[in-house]
Amino acid sequence: MQNQHIVSVGILIAVILWMVVPQSAEVLEDDSKQTATIIAVPEGELPGDKADSFIVRAANIEPEIYAQKIRVRGRTQAFRHVQVKAEQAGRIVSEPVKRGTRVKQGDLLCEIAVDDRKSDLQEAASRQEQAEFEYAAALDLQDKGLQSDVVVAQLKAALESAKAAVARTELALAKTKIVAPFDGIAETRAVEMGDLLSVGTVCASVLDDSPMLLVGLVPEHDIGSLDVGAEVSAELLSGEHVTGTVSYLARAADAISRSYRIEVEIDSTFKDIREGITAELLVSSADINAHLIPSSALTLDDSGAIGVKTIGANNTIEFHTITIVGDSTNALNPGVWVTGLNGNVNLVTLGQEVVFPGQQVESDFDWSH
Repeated sequence: MQNQHIVSVGILIAVILWMVVPQSAEVLEDDSKQTATIIAVPEGELPGDKADSFIVRAANIEPEIYAQKIRVRGRTQAFRHVQVKAEQAGRIVSEPVKRGTRVKQGDLLCEIAVDDRKSDLQEAASRQEQAEFEYAAALDLQDKGLQSDVVVAQLKAALESAKAAVARTELALAKTKIVAPFDGIAETRAVEMGDLLSVGTVCASVLDDSPMLLVGLVPEHDIGSLDVGAEVSAELLSGEHVTGTVSYLARAADAISRSYRIEVEIDSTFKDIREGITAELLVSSADINAHLIPSSALTLDDSGAIGVKTIGANNTIEFHTITIVGDSTNALNPGVWVTGLNGNVNLVTLGQEVVFPGQQVESDFDWSH
């Protein structure tokens, strides 16, 4: 037990001596290396003979007008897609339209048997003719003072009723042919020849794909920066890239997601796009001043905020917190668009981790050019 105490005291004394006694020459030499000169060199220039110095590279970045884009997740959707239903009951007497057929407005989709509708029309037409003769005769007698006004009014009402009956039977006969309400594609066919349709039975569905739409939900904090007519580019899950313009922005938010519906009309140059394909939309928002910087220039401060380091007045290192608002996919000039920088800046593009805010660097380059 006494031996353990002696060992513990010895270790404590050794630690105290190590902390109190000056460091060795080797340690001091390491410290001198840490305070080596830091030289800033512009991008693209050779550093020269500066082997004993730390080298950081910097570039002069100018602000540019950037069309801010809001990213929206969405899908393709037909301009309209309706179920065409029977308005008269009857049996299908001809082959319905084939699925996938492109149809024009008024093209026949399904045809119902005429049955007694034609004879009903003939009967109604005969009653109208009779009513016209009776009304004309009554008018002639009225002119001679041999017919009362009451009888003339009754015969006129009978004539109007006969005309209405003719119109109803003509309409019923016309509705035996179920036609396309607009140009599009016959997407489904719900009946076959010989089927008996009742009023309201679906004959076929017609999909209008001109124009095709992109629909999505915009978060409430972004909806205020969008306008109808804004340009949109989108990438479909199929790999196809399309463009269009915003045609509709909802005024009421979705009750669950608190987001607003957006509709985009795809340009007519893009054909044969299917409905229901997932898409990623980039919607143009307000134009802002921003800087395009290489993504490698991004760094963090001690609190974890993302930013960049620049060379300011008197060649002093400065840290600026920035906000990333977009990215550049240009292969010749890739990078990220950021806000938070004012005017032209001398951005540290390489070596930003070896310098700190307030530190001075050496440079004989005029960064204003």
